Amino acid sequence: MTAAAREALQRALALSHQLLAAVDEFKLAEVAILDAERLRLLQSVRPLRDSLSDGDRLMLRQVCELNDRAIGLVEHQRRVKERAMDLAAVGRRAVTAYSTNRSQR
Repeated sequence: MTAAAREALQRALALSHQLLAAVDEFKLAEVAILDAERLRLLQSVRPLRDSLSDGDRLMLRQVCELNDRAIGLVEHQRRVKERAMDLAAVGRRAVTAYSTNRSQR
C-alpha cells in the first residue's frame, strides 16, 4: 500500500471519530460533510484492498466499528424524537378533548 493510501485511511479513521462526536452533539449538517469526505477517502483506498497490511485492516475495522456506533446513536436519537412527538400528540389530543368537554358544561 502506498504512503498516500495509508494517509487516506488514517484520515478516514480520524474523520470517523469526528463524525461520532458530531452525531453525539446532534450536528447533522456536520455529520453529512464528514461522512462525504470519509467516503471519498475510503473509495480512493478501495482499489488497493488486496494489498492491505494487518495494520491497515485494523484501521479499516475501526472505521467500521465507529460507523456502527454512529448509526446506533442516530437510531437512538431518532427513537427519542419519535417518543417526544408521540407524547406531544397525546398532549394535544388531551387538550382538545378537555376544551371540547369544558365548553359543553
